[in-house]
Amino acid sequence: MCLQYFYTNRMKILIIENTWLGGAKYGFFDKLLLTGFSILPTLHAREIAAITIKKHQVHVLNERYEKINFNEQYDIVNINFTTSTTPRAYEIADTFRDNGVTVVLSGLHPSAIPEEAKQHGDSVLIGRGELNWLELLKDFENNNLKPFYQPVIYNKKTKIPSTKVELPGFVITAAVEATRGCPYSCNFCPETNVSRGSYYARPVDDVIDEIKQIPQKTIMFYDASLTINPEYTKTLFKKMKKLNKKFFCNGNSDILAKDIELVKLSREAGCVSWLIGFESISQDTIDSVGKKTNKVKEYMKAVKNIHDNKMAVVGSFIFGFDTDSLSVFDETLKMIKELEIDVADFCVLTPFPGTSIYKKFKDENRILTYDWSKYNLKTPVFQPKNMTPEELKQGLIKMYYEFYSTKYTLKRIIRGLKLGIFPFFLVLTRNAVANMNSRMLLKNRNNNK
Repeated sequence: MCLQYFYTNRMKILIIENTWLGGAKYGFFDKLLLTGFSILPTLHAREIAAITIKKHQVHVLNERYEKINFNEQYDIVNINFTTSTTPRAYEIADTFRDNGVTVVLSGLHPSAIPEEAKQHGDSVLIGRGELNWLELLKDFENNNLKPFYQPVIYNKKTKIPSTKVELPGFVITAAVEATRGCPYSCNFCPETNVSRGSYYARPVDDVIDEIKQIPQKTIMFYDASLTINPEYTKTLFKKMKKLNKKFFCNGNSDILAKDIELVKLSREAGCVSWLIGFESISQDTIDSVGKKTNKVKEYMKAVKNIHDNKMAVVGSFIFGFDTDSLSVFDETLKMIKELEIDVADFCVLTPFPGTSIYKKFKDENRILTYDWSKYNLKTPVFQPKNMTPEELKQGLIKMYYEFYSTKYTLKRIIRGLKLGIFPFFLVLTRNAVANMNSRMLLKNRNNNK
């Protein structure tokens, strides 16, 4: 423990957000897209930093931007991470502990498997790790650190702090969170394990005050969905009209297909695009995974409403469900083109620890590896029901290769001009990033031949 703690009662705290970029090798242009244009701006580690008592010295570090100095003296190091970055997180934790530093582990993965995480840390924050973080700091000061800190359930009296911690590096997109959790129980979603079905909305005025203090003109809402409570979201959008911000957010297809007022208000408030978790074009598949918000017959209407209001649509699709056969790839590609989706993310079904599908596959002995680095949404880690793991992987590559071919990419970019400058810029950059992912997948495939 640092001597300064004994003299000033002021701790020196390092909070590390170990993102998926980690130690991966990217070229200058690729890294510029991923960091400068902040495709995934940091948030969760800054939420922990924001609630920390101000008397302490706190530094938030993201390996996208700076290297870790393991020789620096800290009282506590908090490492926040997801499943695919677990090996790197444990490596960081072990190194600090070897240097005599107290290590706390937090995030989606340690919340799902706290006993495993505890082997590499002195304590584990389970859940989102904000309010229980304050309890942990108090216990640490009293030399009474517990091995595990259970999550605090949010309610109407809970006050989630604003994330008033500066983003490092050249970042033009900030992040904010208006609501917390999700009441739905999709069996593949790791957020379900963390939120445990709870849903909490911050006071709208608190969110507006935070947005006003964000220097960036572009923000990304990290909410699981801004369509869970349409009336709350409408109030938020009405108050955002005069803020002169541009933003991206997530929503469900059912509300976006039916609630024209909400869609229109989002555009007036500065929305550039909606990300929709379509997941599958098969209603049988949607029903089997508990995605109650999705009706395939409403997909076209949702996309049309968004386009009519000059915003882009980012669609997310998952492959490898038990109802999927090899024909799912061609059928999905055909429908995506008919929907005229501007950007698409394609993922392999991944049984993240803590999800019900993880338990199901584990009970059926279908999980092929527990190498957490492979739980990256691009690598099959389980035995699919109607295809081989290799066929699933090649199907994913096929989706990227065909959807992001030069011909169709240019067509989408040109079509994006009709949406206006900001949606067009989003379509341009996101297609460029997706094209990068496509190149990497193809490169890995060729290297493995």
